[in-house]
Amino acid sequence: MEQYRTRSPQYGPRQHGPRRDRPGPPPRQPVPSQAGRGAGGEPVRAARPPGPRRRPAPARRPAPAPAPTAGRLPNPRLTGLGSGLFCAVVMFLLGALCSALFGASLTVYGVLFLPVCALTALWVRRGDLMTAPIVVPIAFAVGLVPVADGEDGSGATLMGLVTALATQAGWLYGGTLIAGLIVIVRRIRLVHRRRTAGARPPV
Repeated sequence: MEQYRTRSPQYGPRQHGPRRDRPGPPPRQPVPSQAGRGAGGEPVRAARPPGPRRRPAPARRPAPAPAPTAGRLPNPRLTGLGSGLFCAVVMFLLGALCSALFGASLTVYGVLFLPVCALTALWVRRGDLMTAPIVVPIAFAVGLVPVADGEDGSGATLMGLVTALATQAGWLYGGTLIAGLIVIVRRIRLVHRRRTAGARPPV
């Protein structure tokens, strides 16, 4: 008969105590599902649910131009007829003023005629520039009526007017020349602006 060998215990009795758990494997991280990836593994954005779209912000309008201050000179734009009426009325009033205050002095009248010619040429609009040198001599003759007013009737007044035109032709030519030069300069600037605007490439 076989005899079973009894092994001697190599270790002593186990001590009962708190059991220390061995460190287990690290937890696995969840793998993203392949439903949100494309064929090459690239993430695919989910389609946005249909809803109201935001409207673009309205474009801001440019601020209005500031109102002219009190220190600036007036800069009206007169038509051809308006410039003629302006020059004639102003010269008539100046003629009456010269007749009342300066003893019908033709020299004072001629000096006041020059700035009126300049203003007429500056204030006429661009489309009627050539009318300024034409209305200026007419206004000069109209303003001479109260200055050359004769006491013997209309005949004397007419003779005084012709005499004043003949003797004060220098002031007449000077005022007409000033108006003509201003008109020429404005015309040149207008043509230059049109050429510059036409030479710019379209945006």
